[in-house]
Amino acid sequence: MVTVIGPSGSGKSTMLNILGLLDTPTEGTVELRNKNVTNFSEDELTNERRSGIGFVFQEFHLLPMLTATENVELPSMWDTSVDRRDRAKELLRRVGLGDRLSHTPDELSGGQRQRVAIARALINRPEILLADEPTGNLDQDTGRTILEELTRLKQDENIAIISVTHDPQLKEYTDRSVRLVDGVIQAWRSVTSSDGFRVCKWPGVTWVATVFALG
Repeated sequence: MVTVIGPSGSGKSTMLNILGLLDTPTEGTVELRNKNVTNFSEDELTNERRSGIGFVFQEFHLLPMLTATENVELPSMWDTSVDRRDRAKELLRRVGLGDRLSHTPDELSGGQRQRVAIARALINRPEILLADEPTGNLDQDTGRTILEELTRLKQDENIAIISVTHDPQLKEYTDRSVRLVDGVIQAWRSVTSSDGFRVCKWPGVTWVATVFALG
């Protein structure tokens, strides 16, 4: 798990949107699976997002008229090659909501709604999960529960997680931290090292690729 930290307005969410193929950079290139996707059409970008990237948002973005199961199914509703209903129920059970399958969002707590959002992000078996302030709207105890769920799912689903956060709790769960200031990656720290943040002296594509190496 990689966490991106920095003050408000430093460009964290913009960077996450570029990594998630939601925004296009004004210069430079974006590569996914050794493929330059910068000039892909919107349809091509949509296919790349659907097949390889999951999103967890701070505001949950669940549809209020749908049940938990139906909300989780949504990203896969155009894929007829999988039984999305069974996959959605399986994911909800794995995040501890097996008894809430038919509940609508207004019948769920904030922590439960975030678990539904996490399950929805995993429905298409992504390789990368992007989380924008995943604990931002939750109290400390509920936030810790969500972080524990993400850590477990990282192993179970074999996915990489990149999270933008202000939550100091994340440092207990992350493998690598990246500091962003005024739109520039300033430093990074690996949890396995004891030398603190390492300052980037040669910012650029190669260095950034090293920071976000998720193997």
